[in-house]
Amino acid sequence: MRSKILSRRILLIVIIIGLAFFLAVLFYSISKRSIQGNSTLPIENAVVLSRQEQANYGLPVRLKIPAINVDSLVEYVGLDPQGAMDVTKGPAEVAWFELGPRPGENGSAVIAGHSGWKRNIPAAFDNLYKLNKGDKISVEDEKGSAIIFVVREIKIYGKDEDASGVFGSIDGKAHLNLITCAGSLDIAKQVRADRLIVFTDKE
Repeated sequence: MRSKILSRRILLIVIIIGLAFFLAVLFYSISKRSIQGNSTLPIENAVVLSRQEQANYGLPVRLKIPAINVDSLVEYVGLDPQGAMDVTKGPAEVAWFELGPRPGENGSAVIAGHSGWKRNIPAAFDNLYKLNKGDKISVEDEKGSAIIFVVREIKIYGKDEDASGVFGSIDGKAHLNLITCAGSLDIAKQVRADRLIVFTDKE
């Protein structure tokens, strides 16, 4: 009888230890899902919104920037296998980071686009650097509504600079940040390590 009680206690202890180990591994794996931005842009502070929280605004379908003649379809991307924000496969479209806010919602929505495409093929954000403070950007959603944003600041980040603020915002307002590559071309890798960021605020 005593041996049965001991066996049950041992079994219970094993179950408790196993459950604790499982929860620890689960918590660790979630905490390690550090979301990385386009190439070298860490976005650990990004708030991943539920679909219910995103219901106030439609999905973005088109990005328009009259000052530089941009009128591009919007694709939806998440993370690539390296944990970085994915990009479009072609030069003409732009990519909205669908794990973050929709344009118009509180927080920082992020849209990335290519520039300096191979063989001099025009790309959506070739002239993004020409924008000025006060220029307006329009995002049309699936409901036919247009959300207007105004350029606040343009910055270039080197590959080793902390640009986590691109994906996070704590001021309770709606922002749209545009990303493209910048700087000199790495011939071997055919990439530009720097990033040009346009920070905008909802009008």
